[in-house]
Amino acid sequence: MQLDWTPAADRLDLVADPVAKAISQPGFPLSGAGLTVAEIDAELADTAAFCERYGVALEDSANCVIVAAKRGGETRYAAVMVLATDRADVNGVVRRHLDARKASFAPQADAVAITGMEYGGITPVGLPADWPVLVDENVTRRSFVVIGSGVRRSKLGLSGEALVEATGAEVVALTL
Repeated sequence: MQLDWTPAADRLDLVADPVAKAISQPGFPLSGAGLTVAEIDAELADTAAFCERYGVALEDSANCVIVAAKRGGETRYAAVMVLATDRADVNGVVRRHLDARKASFAPQADAVAITGMEYGGITPVGLPADWPVLVDENVTRRSFVVIGSGVRRSKLGLSGEALVEATGAEVVALTL
């Protein structure tokens, strides 16, 4: 099945509210065709099913995981982006980068509640401004990468470099 990519700013109805608010902000770096969106079957939002059904290579799909970093009784959250073919080194590289004593994937219910996005569609676009966004260097090498839109019924598409620009992310070697 073919994906119908359109500028995300023209289809805010296809993204989560926090994503729509971010895209609509004056000065958002990816206005126009730099950030696209495509509607999908929500039942096929999980990476493997999505890639198989829509003919997207796993290396052209990136996943966003929310990490809870703890130190001194304080919990801070961060978004970590890695290609679907890779695994983030949460307990090593990510933990050290966030200067945390302990780092783990945020519980699903927490991730959904604090992002305002659907599980399986969480994206770094539209996250709280004080959250670190860490993008694996392999993601930045992709000329087009598919990421979540905040909801399961669509996906965003952009270059890896544009992802960094849109989120103010840090590029780090994050994979195992």
